[in-house]
Amino acid sequence: MPSNLLRPPPSVLPKSRIRARLIPTLTGLLCSAWIMSCVVPSIRTPDYTGPLREFESGFESQDDFEGFYIVPPGDYQSSHELSTQEVFQGRYSHKAWITAPRAAHNDGPAYLPHRAYPTIQLHKTSEGSFRTPCLITLWVFTDVELQPRDGIDDWLSLVTLSPDSSDLWSRTILVNLTTDGYLRLVHVPAQGQQQHLFQAGPSTPPPGDRDLRFPQGQWVRLDVYLDLDPQEGYAKVWQDGALVSHAQVYGGKGGLAQAHFGLYAGAALSAGTVYNDDLSIREVRDEVHAGEIMKF
Repeated sequence: MPSNLLRPPPSVLPKSRIRARLIPTLTGLLCSAWIMSCVVPSIRTPDYTGPLREFESGFESQDDFEGFYIVPPGDYQSSHELSTQEVFQGRYSHKAWITAPRAAHNDGPAYLPHRAYPTIQLHKTSEGSFRTPCLITLWVFTDVELQPRDGIDDWLSLVTLSPDSSDLWSRTILVNLTTDGYLRLVHVPAQGQQQHLFQAGPSTPPPGDRDLRFPQGQWVRLDVYLDLDPQEGYAKVWQDGALVSHAQVYGGKGGLAQAHFGLYAGAALSAGTVYNDDLSIREVRDEVHAGEIMKF
């Protein structure tokens, strides 16, 4: 990939604590199609047994994502860059936006979502995939109008997590914003399912007088607790400290291989912008330990 994607002036220092060797990205549609036809899912138990690890990025430099795949800006009728327009902390945030619709509907014959993000491919680091449970924390600022449509309504995914280290991303756990205005876990407990132990919504009594709909046009803190234990896996999502989604998770073997944030959205959207700042992915001992870190 070009070396200057997302790159601010060279005086800016990276915040990331984890580095990986650069692995060339695939080029050419024919080459990519041939290689993808040979790819199989790879969901493994992590080998690492050392101290708890943490990945951090304040999106101050592309160097934070050295060695990880970055969606080329301009592909998928979307783009992205390091920006000073809306910043939670520091000098830059990650800005991603839609430039045009990709299809008239979200459920057309081909799957054509918008994509604009760097990936965090933990499995490519020297110590490999992170062990779960993990606590993922991210600040998000959105300006996206989601509409009901014939077939599949508009959707915006803010978090994608995968135990699969292959390019297939065959098993994913998402945190999506939908037309009702609430965040929800997607592909739970299994891929393609939406069954929750708790889900905030119009009929859910809010805590006190607090509105649990996702507020756009302001910075919002997301915390995701993910345990990919093969027998007892589950995930929880908090929005500014309030629990909004909780579900069991099947299909893992204890490891978080890769993730992406930024902008991932339905094909019919014609406009929309998402900013990310202050991302962290932490290995934690358990949910109690995660709560001590969140300090809500």
